[in-house]
Amino acid sequence: MVDDSKTILATAQMAMEELENSGKVVMKTYLNPAELLEALENGREDYDMLISDINMPQLNGLDLSHSLKQNPRFKHKPILILTTESSAEMKAKGKAIGVTGWLVKPFSNDKLVKAVSMVLGL
Repeated sequence: MVDDSKTILATAQMAMEELENSGKVVMKTYLNPAELLEALENGREDYDMLISDINMPQLNGLDLSHSLKQNPRFKHKPILILTTESSAEMKAKGKAIGVTGWLVKPFSNDKLVKAVSMVLGL
């Protein structure tokens, strides 16, 4: 998961705690999307599903998603957007890039867990 807010990352980690404790997911967090992109491109990181904010100072989440969807290693991996952005235009941009789903902040723990479980088939 990548979000420039430590509070959002902590909240999401608490929401995902049961899935983590059961061994169904391992959650890694990044505050800087450019750092994550570099780690992914260099093979130091990998993911089964990415959760990304959009509005981040280092790299916009849609630009991050676009870069990943251009890479054959990540092209078919799901990306869930977790953002304050809720406009139809922004969602259309995400869909055109190939993002899998869209959750609007503030989010409920149940909605996040349900979305992750659904996307990963848990």
